[in-house]
Amino acid sequence: MRPGTIFYLGMKELQGLVRDPILIGLIIYAFTIAVYTEAESVPETLNNAPIALVDEDNSPLSRRIGDSFLSPYFKQPVMITAGEMDARMDAGTDTFALDIPPNFQSDLIAGKAPVIQLNVDATRMTQAFSGSGYLQSIVTTEVSDFARASTVEQAPNVELTLRSRFNPELNQRWFASVMSIIDNVTMLSIILTGTALIREREHGTIEHLLVMPVTPIEIMLSKVWSMGIVVFCATLFSLIVIVQLMLQVPIEGSLALFMAGAALHLLATTAMGIALATIAGSMPQFGLLIMLVLLPLQILSGATTPRESMPAMIQTIMLAAPNTHFVLMAQAILYRGASLSVVWPQLIWLAGIATILFTFSLRGFRRSLK
Repeated sequence: MRPGTIFYLGMKELQGLVRDPILIGLIIYAFTIAVYTEAESVPETLNNAPIALVDEDNSPLSRRIGDSFLSPYFKQPVMITAGEMDARMDAGTDTFALDIPPNFQSDLIAGKAPVIQLNVDATRMTQAFSGSGYLQSIVTTEVSDFARASTVEQAPNVELTLRSRFNPELNQRWFASVMSIIDNVTMLSIILTGTALIREREHGTIEHLLVMPVTPIEIMLSKVWSMGIVVFCATLFSLIVIVQLMLQVPIEGSLALFMAGAALHLLATTAMGIALATIAGSMPQFGLLIMLVLLPLQILSGATTPRESMPAMIQTIMLAAPNTHFVLMAQAILYRGASLSVVWPQLIWLAGIATILFTFSLRGFRRSLK
């Protein structure tokens, strides 16, 4: 291997990337607009959910419950009758319909156990899941406060004090923005390296390289470092400008440590892009392969849902994926301010997986050249 040859071949790849406006636009969009919009949209958060209230009790307690549903979580509750409730739910007008029965307050004061009915439109799955929990917590709190004030029950001897660490406001944008960058690092690094190889094969320039005094490992390393440095710089820019400055998301840990882990992750994913490009015969086939590989990687890595909620077999299998360890490392550093003494196992995993993937991709690349 000659470092000068690898450098100039990599510069050739960068010049080819600059002349491709589609890929340049994709890089800019993925690390700017996509990160910002994903952080601001966060569909998992309950926001302006329509709710209707059937108040058959018309008591101070029922009015207190109706006044407790506030924005931005809920819209202003609409007062309806029991006969209107089913029709409005069938029409999709309301996501939640709360029915407070007659004599609810008097039964509570009498020591009985009155029941409130909550109807949920479960076709709006995300809002239905999170909103029903919000509603249960709000109603329980209001009823308990009213009962305590009415001396129906004594105050509990033990109270739970909740303190949220690392994200005290439970702000969904803090999670969504960083996870968006992590997903885009994996996606863009695979796409750029695979596209660079297939583009040369389709344009016939790979044959030009083969008649020159260059080796397969020099060709592969040039594509890995050139496309990796593009994603590396875009990641750093997005973390500083989009996440920290525009979205005002605090970064707790060391950016240098995170970027060192990102470099190891990029070595693994760029090698993966080379491997997929050697398997695919054309750009459409490469696109289909990316869909089959990228979706499981991103969904099962822990960036979308916690790994602890997945089956044990899936957790074990996904330990072979580089972005599983990258997500664990990124969350520890950027959210919890972890140091090298905490994340060194993930760095070792990333280095080992990157070495294996690079070796496997190099063998496949040499075979394809023959």
